[in-house]
Amino acid sequence: MLFYLKKGRPSIRVKYKGRDVTFKLSGRLRGYLKENWGAPFIIAFMVMLMAAAGYLCYGLESIANDIAVYAYYSLVIGVVLQLICYLKYGER
Repeated sequence: MLFYLKKGRPSIRVKYKGRDVTFKLSGRLRGYLKENWGAPFIIAFMVMLMAAAGYLCYGLESIANDIAVYAYYSLVIGVVLQLICYLKYGER
């Protein structure tokens, strides 16, 4: 899986059965992510925390703890980026 910018548009390139499959972001979502830099990290935090809870349910505490640590790192990065965006775009 490769992440790249094509003419300023973020997209994800995935190979599936030998072919390239490219996912493009809609204009609305692209605009939202442009003004809310921390949103992907906060979403990743929520997904990782749910995954950690799932591992914890199956008794895999070590894996759950590792995932939770990375989730909280993602949350901190997301909150810092949201603060920066608020300071940059909040005056509108």
